[in-house]
This record gives sequence, structure tokens and C-alpha cells, in this order.
Amino acid sequence: MRFAIEAWAPEYGSAMGTDEQLAASQADVDVDVEVCGDRWSPKAPAAGATAATCVVFTDGVRRVDAQVWVDGADGSSRPGLCASYAAGAVRCNGRAELAAVEVRRGLFTAAPGAQAIHTRHGAYDVRAVGGDGPEQLSLGLQQRMGQLEVEVAAGAGDAELVCVDGPLRSGGHPAGTVGYVKSHHVRYLPPAQDAVVGQLRPGERTPVFLATGRMWSRFLWYLRLPGSAGGHPWAGIVRCETAADAEPAAAIALADTVTMTLPRFASRPHKDARAPQNLYPIAGLERGLRHRLGDATLLYRSLRAAAVASTS
Repeated sequence: MRFAIEAWAPEYGSAMGTDEQLAASQADVDVDVEVCGDRWSPKAPAAGATAATCVVFTDGVRRVDAQVWVDGADGSSRPGLCASYAAGAVRCNGRAELAAVEVRRGLFTAAPGAQAIHTRHGAYDVRAVGGDGPEQLSLGLQQRMGQLEVEVAAGAGDAELVCVDGPLRSGGHPAGTVGYVKSHHVRYLPPAQDAVVGQLRPGERTPVFLATGRMWSRFLWYLRLPGSAGGHPWAGIVRCETAADAEPAAAIALADTVTMTLPRFASRPHKDARAPQNLYPIAGLERGLRHRLGDATLLYRSLRAAAVASTS
């Protein structure tokens, strides 16, 4: 029996879904952006391509501190979430330094007349959402975190490359910004081009292609990081994306820069359970941001105390 071990630690699930789990993307895909689809093959960076010397890595974290019910003037109760979220940026230009951090707290609810919740250890300002469903509440939190990531990236200073952990969920990113996706739950490519992904060697990428959804359009490519030998065909594969508001040639040049730059930040299994995809700067930033969210138990107790005070 031949088999391969998933590199990621089991508690993180799998970086790659099964064929049954991978949903076909609903986006329109053009695979002829860089080369014709029938000529797809693994690509090394073009001659003359260089790595970025100054890179800003951004990330965001979120945590639900409590589920709440907000009473209305008519006696009805509407659900909500009290949540903490943060975003930060690390600048790497020979050394890594924290460039910016912002922490926010919010009451996410569709309840009319909702007011900020003040506790001994922080205020939860109202963040209106479009409905009462758990998905809508969670999406509202995710969108606010994404907006905060854009703000933090803009305040981190100029850089040749800005690497956002996760897909580019919102607009407003400066030129040279790349979304960095570590795990795969959507299949974008037709079978012939999808097979090329598994053929990549460390430091190689696929040709750039264009994906267009109902309200977005992005250039995408896949890259294999070093340190993934012996795994399944998609071991060490990450998806990179950038906004399709520039010439294709600019996106192709950016893809080469990314391919030259990111492998040196790839993590190793003895240091990170999500190696190699969980880049060292992002892993360190995530730890720091979670710490800055504050103690979950303390915040929960403060919310409970504020709830009791509101009824007395």
C-alpha cells in the first residue's frame, strides 16, 4: 500500500480538500492570460526577475467573546455577537519588525436601536449587519476584520510587496498587494491545467490566469514552496492572487517577484505545524495579535457583569 502523510498537524485539518470536498468555482476562468491553455507547464521566474527586498506581511484575527440577545423596545429579542478582532503588519527588510497593530471590539447585530456595550475591560461598539442568521453575523465580523487589514496595510509604509494572509476579500489594496491562500477548498482550473499544479517543483509556479466572479476579478497563480517533499501532489502549494486592475504583464511580473521572494520565508515542520505554507512572519504576527485580543475569560466575565447591570 502506498500512502502519503499530510504535512499539517491533524488539529488544523487538511490544507487540501478531497475531490469530493473541492467545490468547482463559479467564476469565469481565462487560462490564456500568460500562455495558451494547451501550452501550460510549470514556470520558473523569468530571467532578470528579482526578489523583493522589502516585504510587508499583514494578517487579521478574530474571536467571538460572547453570543448575546439584544432586547428591543417592542419586547422582541435579536441575536448578536460580541467579538474582538485585530489586524497587524510586519515589515521584513533584512530584519522583521512590527509595523502596525490595531485592535477593535464590536457588537454585531441587526437589532434596531442597539447601543454600545461598555465593560470594565473595553467597549463593544455597534456594528450593524444585514440579518440575524449566524452566517450573516459571522460575515459582518469577517468584513470588518478585512477592512481593518486594509487600513493597517496602508499605514505600514511603502514596500515592494505586500502579502495579505488569505484571499483579497475587499478592495482598496495598493499596487503590489498579493493575497496568500494556504488551504484549498475551491477548484478554479479545468482538468488539463489543474494537473500542472501537481507537477510543480519547489520555487515554480503555474502560468497566471484570470478569474472573474459576479462582483470581483483577480489574476491568480499557484506556487509550490520548499520543504514539502514526500507529501501528496499538492503538498506545499499556495494560491496567490492580485486585483485585475492592472495590465496582465504587471501581474506576470508580480508573480515572478512573489515566486522569488516567498520561498525564503517558508516555515519548517519542526517549528510550525502548518509548514511550509504558514510563513514565519505571518505565524509570528498571528501569535502576537491573538495575545493582544486580551484574555477571553476576563472579557466574558465583564460582559456577563455588564448584562446583569443592564437589567437592574
